[in-house]
Amino acid sequence: MDSSVRFWNRNAERYARRPIADQGAYAKKIALTQQYLSADMEVLEFGCGTGGTALQHAPKVRHYLATDVSDRMIEIAGRRSAEAAIANVDFRVASLDELYRQQQRFDAVLGLSILHLLRDPDAAIRQVFSLLKPGGVFISNTVCLRDTYPFLKPVAVLARLLRIAPFVKFLSRTELEASLEGAGFEIQHRWVPKTSKEVYFLIATKPGRRQQSDQVEG
Repeated sequence: MDSSVRFWNRNAERYARRPIADQGAYAKKIALTQQYLSADMEVLEFGCGTGGTALQHAPKVRHYLATDVSDRMIEIAGRRSAEAAIANVDFRVASLDELYRQQQRFDAVLGLSILHLLRDPDAAIRQVFSLLKPGGVFISNTVCLRDTYPFLKPVAVLARLLRIAPFVKFLSRTELEASLEGAGFEIQHRWVPKTSKEVYFLIATKPGRRQQSDQVEG
């Protein structure tokens, strides 16, 4: 089992109990995201954790697939889904690589607090571009520590070696935008919360015209 999977499995229950640090910023991200969602959409969220955000968005779309590499995270998310009685969301243990190989296509993809936890975020962004239909939207929320706390890199490496923190890639806003644009995305919205300067919330679209389905489920 990959070390990152072991870390998140070990910490899943504690992660689920952790309160949202900035409720105002979280509410704004939810609202901004839902401006790009509609009732006919097929949506993917990778790195969904324990499913809190997925359960916020699923009622707004036709179908919502939420995935994570941690089976413990997905187990908790499934429990939450059953308690909320939301029928159109599926929680699945899967990596972005696996989804990419299946060649399914989506109207929107969400990658929230995940790109900085990947060894190769550039490759992930290219995969997301391929997973999206023309006119599709990619919504990401990424910690960019190179812009704000570059001096913490040795601490992050030590914490990972001691198994008290996951792998973290020190990204900058500039290189994140360059990666998105290099993959073919057009950036539509940029936002840095005042209370979390290290966080970069981006909304980007794949060029083309989105084809709406004739069958819309409310």
